[in-house]
Amino acid sequence: MAARKRVSGTTDTTTTTKDDDNKTELKPKPRDSISNPSIAPPKTAFILKLSLLLLSPYLYLLLYHYKIHPDLKKSIFINAGLSLAGFFLTIKMIPVTSKYVLRRNLFGYDINKKGTPQGTVKVPESLGIVVGIVFLVLAILFQYFNFTADSNWLVKYNAALACICFMILLGFVDDVLDVPWRVKLLLPSIASLPLLMAYAGHTTIIIPKPLIPYVGLKVLDLGWIYKLYMGLLAVFCTNSINIHAGINGLEVGQTVVIASAIMIHNVMQIGASIDPEYQQAHAFSVYLVQPLLATSLALLSYNWYPSSVFVGDTYTYFAGMTMAVVGILGHFSETLLIFFLPQVLNFLLSVPQLFGFIHCPRHRLPSFDPQTGLLTGTNDGTLVNVSLRMLGRKSEKSLCICLLLFQVIYSSAYFKQKYALLFGLVTFLDGGLWRTSENAPKLLNSIVRSLWMDETFYMWLHLERPT
Repeated sequence: MAARKRVSGTTDTTTTTKDDDNKTELKPKPRDSISNPSIAPPKTAFILKLSLLLLSPYLYLLLYHYKIHPDLKKSIFINAGLSLAGFFLTIKMIPVTSKYVLRRNLFGYDINKKGTPQGTVKVPESLGIVVGIVFLVLAILFQYFNFTADSNWLVKYNAALACICFMILLGFVDDVLDVPWRVKLLLPSIASLPLLMAYAGHTTIIIPKPLIPYVGLKVLDLGWIYKLYMGLLAVFCTNSINIHAGINGLEVGQTVVIASAIMIHNVMQIGASIDPEYQQAHAFSVYLVQPLLATSLALLSYNWYPSSVFVGDTYTYFAGMTMAVVGILGHFSETLLIFFLPQVLNFLLSVPQLFGFIHCPRHRLPSFDPQTGLLTGTNDGTLVNVSLRMLGRKSEKSLCICLLLFQVIYSSAYFKQKYALLFGLVTFLDGGLWRTSENAPKLLNSIVRSLWMDETFYMWLHLERPT
């Protein structure tokens, strides 16, 4: 989903001319005369600043804070070098690919700029296919440097790549054929089959302390039910990126933030553990997330406001499936859901419309005022519209920054203290979601105080109550 209006049909490549006898004949236009304007150059200065901001904690932990085994660190650096090459390759390939997709009429108009000159510009679509192809090439090349033929992780690695490749294909099919929503829900289920078949990790969950006397177990083995949960996780991650969209830079931006959080989490787990198998599981995640982050940053340089390309469902499906794969095979799927909390909230707000309880328009976008250039929230159940109703009218760029900061706050809160996540959500609600009720702030403040003092609440989270 993106703030675009698709155009169907084929480009007219003929012209009608008259001869001296007033007869008409059709002459094909030269291919070079077809109007395919070049896209705007990448916003490299912005991407450089963003990269330094997001990668500084990761590099500090990797290089200085933790003593990581040299062989493992060497593999991470080789992967990082390939990822850097992928960044520059993606930067170069996007303008070239844009010309080809424009020739095939794969373009759209930016709805959030309707009524302005920018709203009449043809924006090439489905440029996520470039990111996906470069990612796969990097991931395949990395096998030569890291995995041997008898490596236990090679089967899982190839299963992960099969899932991602399958999802890229299905995403591009969706961009071309415009698949209905019911079918979109099934696509990740099909693509995740290689992953579920190759998964050989734990299928257990830890029972919260208050329920142990009733269940009689501290750890419960769910068996096939856990694999069903993993399949549903792949479906959620893939579609949650797709529906939390609609403004320039949001789809790629949220992926960049979540990928950075995953990398920091992985290096922390590697540095804090002495179990080689546990370290390898999280290193496996790093090997896939680093190229995802590098290629996504390259795409963001073109997709940031004002966007010169649209990423298409190809990218959202690819990014969601990649993060689901690393969370499952890295054995931190529960933590992954914490990083996806804004997407969870957006999904909950979208449920009435997605499941047909109330009318769901094709584009659940805010309304745009061409006179002021500001967006106004509608009654559609998305985090984009709810944020506008809370914060007031905003420009598209300012709104995207606010939503990405919200994503950063939740990711950062995980690394500080787990209970801050709930308090952050309550504070977010207190800030305006329930502003229509006079008693809402008092009610929310009382909830915070009661949870802060409740020992049982911290027992559920396996934490000690702070003083």
